[in-house]
Amino acid sequence: MLQKLDLLESKMPAKLPRPETAGRGRSLPSESRDSSRKPGASIISRDIQRRFRRLGRTLLLAVGTALSVQGFAGAADEGDAAKLEFFERKVRPLLVANCFNCHSADNKAAGGLRVDDHKGLLQGGNRGPGVVPGDPEKSLLVQAIRQSDPKLRMPPEFKLEDEQIAILEQWVREGAVWPALELPEDLGKWDANYEALRREHWAWQPLQNSAIPGVSRPEWVWDELDAFVLARQEQHQLNPVADADRLSWLRRVTFDLTGLPPTPAEIDAFLADATSEAHATVVDRLLASPAYGERWGRHWLDVARYGESTGSARNLPYPHAWRYRDYVIDAFNRDKPYDEFLREQIAGDLLPHSSPEEFDEHQIATGFLALGVKDVNQRFKVRFEMDNIDEQIDTVTRSILGLTVSCARCHDHKFDPIPTTDYYALAGIFQSSDHCAGLRNKMGGGGLDYYDNNLLLSLASYPAPTTSTDAEELAAAQAALDKAKAEFERIRGTPEGAELAPNGRPKQQVARQKMNRAQAALNALSDPASLGAVAYGVREAKQISDTEVRLRGEAEKLGPVVPRGFLTAVDVPGTPAVNREQSGRLELAHWLSSAENPLTSRVMVNRVWRHLFDRGLVSTVDNFGVTGDTPSHPELLDHLSQRFIRDGWSIKRLIRAVVLSHTYRLGTSQSPAELAIDPGNRWLWRHAPRRLEAEEIRDAMLAATGTLSSARPESSPVQSLRVIEMRNNGQESQAILRTAKDSQHRSVYLPLVRTLVPPSLEVFDFAEQGMVTGSRDTTTVPGQALYLLNDPLVRKQALRYAEQLVAREDWDDTQRLREAYLRVLGRAATPAEVDRAGQFLDDYAAISANVLAESFAEAASAESPPESEVANVDTVPVKPANVPDPAANPDDVEQTEEVVVEEQILARDPRTAAWASFVQALFGSAEFRYLP
Repeated sequence: MLQKLDLLESKMPAKLPRPETAGRGRSLPSESRDSSRKPGASIISRDIQRRFRRLGRTLLLAVGTALSVQGFAGAADEGDAAKLEFFERKVRPLLVANCFNCHSADNKAAGGLRVDDHKGLLQGGNRGPGVVPGDPEKSLLVQAIRQSDPKLRMPPEFKLEDEQIAILEQWVREGAVWPALELPEDLGKWDANYEALRREHWAWQPLQNSAIPGVSRPEWVWDELDAFVLARQEQHQLNPVADADRLSWLRRVTFDLTGLPPTPAEIDAFLADATSEAHATVVDRLLASPAYGERWGRHWLDVARYGESTGSARNLPYPHAWRYRDYVIDAFNRDKPYDEFLREQIAGDLLPHSSPEEFDEHQIATGFLALGVKDVNQRFKVRFEMDNIDEQIDTVTRSILGLTVSCARCHDHKFDPIPTTDYYALAGIFQSSDHCAGLRNKMGGGGLDYYDNNLLLSLASYPAPTTSTDAEELAAAQAALDKAKAEFERIRGTPEGAELAPNGRPKQQVARQKMNRAQAALNALSDPASLGAVAYGVREAKQISDTEVRLRGEAEKLGPVVPRGFLTAVDVPGTPAVNREQSGRLELAHWLSSAENPLTSRVMVNRVWRHLFDRGLVSTVDNFGVTGDTPSHPELLDHLSQRFIRDGWSIKRLIRAVVLSHTYRLGTSQSPAELAIDPGNRWLWRHAPRRLEAEEIRDAMLAATGTLSSARPESSPVQSLRVIEMRNNGQESQAILRTAKDSQHRSVYLPLVRTLVPPSLEVFDFAEQGMVTGSRDTTTVPGQALYLLNDPLVRKQALRYAEQLVAREDWDDTQRLREAYLRVLGRAATPAEVDRAGQFLDDYAAISANVLAESFAEAASAESPPESEVANVDTVPVKPANVPDPAANPDDVEQTEEVVVEEQILARDPRTAAWASFVQALFGSAEFRYLP
């Protein structure tokens, strides 16, 4: 191990140049982070650390730099050999023996200070830089070990010997030399394999101009896209099936465009329209409906991994996330050009604006970068920041480009031409931007410890609150906090602090609680969220700079600095260079949204195709890299991508063209001959049936009973929550779930706290809220059948519709059955179905009259609740956001068991019970859940 000191590189470049053409990194043997490490390096080092700790901390000298977590800045050169030896023999043992317990990665970073990391020492902690190389008098580390200031004493239990203090003073005076970190030999080097991939892989080639192919049946072609599809079918000797009937097409297109079933009136109007424009009239009506934005906005929210809480180890709510949700829905309803939509989400705060309202809209759009999963329980700030940056890079590149760029965090991408230098070129852009999610990290925090109201975006165009904070009141709250802090600092760690207060608790604990209450009271007065409208997003950071490569992805292990920039795998002509005075987000936004970027248009066109045909032209919708699928119709993909750009990046025009095509109108019937040739329907000889998504199933049930509200709620139930940790079995969580269960709004407006997804959505494969989800899973599991059989929402809606049908005294059962089939399944009942259902109703009523007699009596005697009590409620009965609470720390709350009370849903008479059972059977049918 000692020989590693002699093997360290004496000089390393301070800045790594990045190639201007192809990615020129070297792929490592494995894609996993652990396997990217040099053989035996980190694992052996950890084992050696454990062994030497057992022998004594000072013996760490023997392993030298192999165990150090070092910064690249301040690394030693050849003239520092003596200083390095002095550090290893004298300085490091002092730090290990006296400082590592409280200031190292293996334990904690008390006061925000790390002494096992060179950059950690230079940056310092909460008080400022720990070491100023060459100047011991300005170095807090030296001041602390001298203990001349009673408030700055390290170690706190004793004072170092004079000789030890002199050693540290000498080390700082001589420049605080720290051993250099050995860089991987292939870091930043060119890779011929990357060059070949860049030339050959289809995804990063420019869009191709493909001629419309000739076909043997030109009359079958209604749109140019049909020619591409039919040409492939003829190439594989396939014949498309017959067209879907009008009712099947109407149900399909209505769900696909709005997520709702067609109403009986819409069905009648379409069937009565015998003109050639009947289908186009329906499509135009659906695209103009607000329900269109709610349906297609939800598709983008899947990609944007939208959620209303942090998830992870400590789940804290995002009370204002709903503003981004509404922005997305509005953008789709307005048919905001897709390139503009992207620019606003990446760099909205840097775009020109004509009014305060437009600027606020742009700020809200950047919530795309802020609403990901966050581990606020992270001990070290630099790791918290780099993890958030990694989450941003992963979201941006997979959602817009269909590339797994975050695989290059620890090493060059194994499969795609993405060197780790490209990853950190993007990381520098996001590191130069403030992550405004209202949160900070803290290990083991409680109450409002994680809430940071300085990391919120104020919205000036929204109405000001009716009440404002008085300046004197604010000053008094600040003074009270200062006094409480001073008192806590005075007795912390003293014998007086250990004394018991009148309430039997240590005075130090009482003082801390008093300080916490004072802080919460100040927050309530000064919190931007209580003084006006706020949003989550990003803004330019005060410090704009490039960032270093993190060796093996470890936040503290700093390699060379990489200039900010974009992916070198994709050539985008005309891209402006990063403005060195800004973060680079604006240039990144233009690079991503450029018509010359072949990935952006292809990825979005493929996402649209996937939602209309249940499979993309590229089946791996979030991965266009080497490990992803190849396009089934590459010429069609490029044709639609160029058409998308020519049409002003209009998503509505793209959707309209596709759903009015002959390919979309095909039926779902199967032909044995075609099935034998193409069982997976890769060549689109039939329309693939699809199961309704979770939101569609819930919304369709509410729509069938007439209880679905088309109004948009003013905000979200989560807005009333305080930014404290939520327990899955806590009062706030249970209130959120109750609100979701009782809501009559569309499913897109339900509260979507991570780990607390409403059962009506979770059971039918709702999107994974922690990652980009361009294609949801579609499973068939017993829990879905049990949900449709037993869930109170399903049973309640079935009973409600049954009561409506029974109340129509002017109808006989045949008319009721026809109405039920039309509303629930979108078609008329056949005579055989009417006969069979009528017999079921008679049999069920006769049996239930005896079996359920007590239930009917109980239901008949129960008084109906006032209308106000069953009205739609979307508020959570909890305290306003961030109001002080002595028991805010979840660890201090007694976690008692709650008695589960089953909700009683009782019909009033046998006939109603029979109809409720029949309607529930329709809800549980495959025909209800699947589109033809």
